[in-house]
Amino acid sequence: MTLPPRSILDLAPVAEGADFSTTYARSVSLAQHAEKWGYKRFWLAEHHNMPDIASAATSVLLSHIGAQTHSIRLGSGGVMLPNHAPLVIAEQFGTLEALYPNRIDLGLGRAPGTDYPTMHALRRDPDRMDPNFDELLEELQFFMGPVSPNQPVRAYPGSDSSVPIWLLGSSTYSARLAGIKGLPFAFASHFAPDAMMNAIQIYREHFQPSEQLDKPYVMIGVNIIVAETNEEAQYLGTTEKQKFLNMIRGVQGKIPPPVWSMESVWLPHEKYQIEKQLRESIHGDQDTVRARLIELAERTQADEIMANALIFDHEKKLRSYELLAAL
Repeated sequence: MTLPPRSILDLAPVAEGADFSTTYARSVSLAQHAEKWGYKRFWLAEHHNMPDIASAATSVLLSHIGAQTHSIRLGSGGVMLPNHAPLVIAEQFGTLEALYPNRIDLGLGRAPGTDYPTMHALRRDPDRMDPNFDELLEELQFFMGPVSPNQPVRAYPGSDSSVPIWLLGSSTYSARLAGIKGLPFAFASHFAPDAMMNAIQIYREHFQPSEQLDKPYVMIGVNIIVAETNEEAQYLGTTEKQKFLNMIRGVQGKIPPPVWSMESVWLPHEKYQIEKQLRESIHGDQDTVRARLIELAERTQADEIMANALIFDHEKKLRSYELLAAL
């Protein structure tokens, strides 16, 4: 079986000992290597109030990376639409499309990408989420669509834009909406595997062709680490496990270095929860990763795989993506 096209999700992770400037330089480096190795897309995700993720100003960082790459598609994986006025997003991504024609994707999520206090700082009221996501999406599509003769408010730039809109999800809600709207759908298998198969099935069952897309298109996010040996990949993967452990414990901090064993780090119930949540993660040498990816692609019939490699050492991360591209 031929593996589906591969793309990269980069959260601009801030490793221990690194600052934001170093982190952004590493994201640029990764995007440039990804372009050289033939990856299809390079996406960044909006998060707030997280010291280990530096992609809060998603469109700004996308523009910075766009200026230092040439052909790879760039996009949001995603922009959390309820955090913003749809007109602003239309203007931002219309600007990106004007700067980097035919290279921009707009992936949308409906989660806040943060905690309740930060939601208030973003001027969101957690108890009143009006208008709902469906209405926000419709408004965004209006501002990015053809301009009516008497339309009083227009997105300059952004109106009549060719930027593809994607819906992202970790549950079945966005899957159903993406199908009804005829949009491509990206599922967050890398942290929400329980709903993966159900969401994909619902998306395909509800799909209606649109001007953007004539048949369903599914991309799945997967944590993937490729190394020279299985042992090295498992070692590098302990950074990912520590990240999720800190999230469970409510501990904030930068991305930690790997450890030789997690047994002295987590408690039995934490180990169970994390291994269950990360059960679709694939860590291994090239043969191991290829076999696991083929099984996952056959099971999901995914059209594209978006890899996320949370690796502490930048050179090891580059090597992982190089090995993945070579499969």
